[in-house]
Amino acid sequence: MSVTVGGIDPRLDRIAARAEELRAQLAEGLSGEAYAKASRELAELAPVEDRIGELRAAERARAEAEAMLSDPELRELAQAELDALRARIPALEHDIRIAMLPKDEADERSAILEIRPAAGGDEAALFAAELFGAYQKYAGLRGWRFEILEYSDTELGGLKEGIAEVSGRGVFARLKYESGVHRVQRVPATESQGRIHTSTVTVAVLPEAEEVDVEVNDDDLRIDVYRASGAGGQHVNKTESAVRITHMPSGIVVAMQEEKSQHKNKAKAMKILRARLYERQRASLHATRAADRKSQVGTGDRSERIRTYNFPQGRVSDHRIELTLYKIDRVMAGEFDSFIDALIAEDQAARLAAEA
Repeated sequence: MSVTVGGIDPRLDRIAARAEELRAQLAEGLSGEAYAKASRELAELAPVEDRIGELRAAERARAEAEAMLSDPELRELAQAELDALRARIPALEHDIRIAMLPKDEADERSAILEIRPAAGGDEAALFAAELFGAYQKYAGLRGWRFEILEYSDTELGGLKEGIAEVSGRGVFARLKYESGVHRVQRVPATESQGRIHTSTVTVAVLPEAEEVDVEVNDDDLRIDVYRASGAGGQHVNKTESAVRITHMPSGIVVAMQEEKSQHKNKAKAMKILRARLYERQRASLHATRAADRKSQVGTGDRSERIRTYNFPQGRVSDHRIELTLYKIDRVMAGEFDSFIDALIAEDQAARLAAEA
């Protein structure tokens, strides 16, 4: 490999050797957890191994084309081949460097999505409901499962709090870039004089945690049950089905009333509690590494204003990468990929620069 890739050629040989070693182990008849672990590791290495194979083939083709330059009859053909390979080889090297960046272990997980209105009263709550719906549509476009865990609405149809479990492979890897403050600028339906209002909504995306990730002791929990209520405070049932769990060591409180069953509400509340505790652990572990990065795309600070939705001008602007698109209707219909793809590319570029 050329020197431009920062001397990672020996690492490529080790990746190829490790993939072969794993295949041999699987062929010998591993079972149980050892088989699952080896299979997962091989699945992670296989795409990199494929790219390495493509690179090696391109390098061999380059050597052959260079040898053909001395033949007058083949020179033109060889030069055309070399011109194509001069573009292809650096692209393959770049893809391999991206694939070899340290992985976030949570990227392949499902996620817990939490949306709440911030500044702006009724208008913030109305936009929170629309944004929640936009992410539900986005999940549908990507073939993910979107299960509403909690949805507390207002009398005007706005959203007090919306929590959903978004399930599928690689959900967190994409949705994590949506955490932060989303700002909306538009004329509210309740505005009689046509003035543009600015409101904000907070979005939090947490990787879903399994029981093995976070140890929760029953003695650390205070569980209260009460009657669920709907918009405006009216009781929607006569039984104490709503559940509020307080994790006393951390002070985290999760309330759940979406289900009519107390048991189901408790199970959902525990799922959210584990996700919040797991994210707290991750934030603590990653704080030093994030602070040392030369450049960082925001991916989790809910106090950070990340995006503005300007309805009068039909534009959506992401402030982290200075990207503005004039297709607000399509974004609100769930088409977030243009922003997320650009954010991923920016984040990868920053991480590659930090390793240089």
